[in-house]
Amino acid sequence: MADLHHFPIRVYYEDTDAAGIVYYANYLRFAERARTEWLRDLGHPHQAMIDGPGLAFAVRRCVVDYLRPAKLDDLLSVVSLVTDVKAASLELVQDVRRDADILARLEIKLACLDNSLRPARIPEALRNRLTEAMRGN
Repeated sequence: MADLHHFPIRVYYEDTDAAGIVYYANYLRFAERARTEWLRDLGHPHQAMIDGPGLAFAVRRCVVDYLRPAKLDDLLSVVSLVTDVKAASLELVQDVRRDADILARLEIKLACLDNSLRPARIPEALRNRLTEAMRGN
């Protein structure tokens, strides 16, 4: 079974609209934070990729299904799962959950880019870690 990454998030007043419901675009921010911490946990933080090989990930595609609302003070978890790894891109599913309930599901495709913003191969060590996570090794 694939390795899941869990990232906790508390919903603050600034995350909500006037009705106390999480503003739809903030789910994208929650998912971005989770991906950042997930890469850090894999031993490949964004800054090291930028400073080292001069690479960064950019969102190439994002599809979001909003299933249930999150509300002020909710404790959420963003659960990330790698679904595909290629030479210069990867795909993952990120669920924003409250307990066992899935509130939003994001299907993300990330492209690895060099300093010229051209596609670049994901470093082998990271690609191997991503593949291991996908397979649950």
